[in-house]
Amino acid sequence: MGESAASGPNKSSTGLDENVAGLLSYLLGFITGLIFFLIEKDSKFVKFHAMQSIVAFGSLMVLSIVLNFVPFIGCLITMVLPLVGLVLWILLMVKAYQGERFKLPVIGDFAEKQAG
Repeated sequence: MGESAASGPNKSSTGLDENVAGLLSYLLGFITGLIFFLIEKDSKFVKFHAMQSIVAFGSLMVLSIVLNFVPFIGCLITMVLPLVGLVLWILLMVKAYQGERFKLPVIGDFAEKQAG
């Protein structure tokens, strides 16, 4: 599911190590993902994590809003989403910091295509 960087961390065009920039792409969810996707010029690793952050956490936010309009079941699912988001957030930050291109199902493939 994930691919590891062959050597030590490389620098991204932001001046940060790629693994640190990848981690920071997840820090504030889709907001920092968008920032890093727009400012990163060279690193496909950073762009991948930034796009995955945008899609994953943007989707969770939209899903939460939509489910608020679904009676009972929607409210129950909406109560579980923050826990899912927290686990996903921690997992993705750790994997990025370890230099791993950890791909979420469906979202990871989309992010990889967008990153180039």
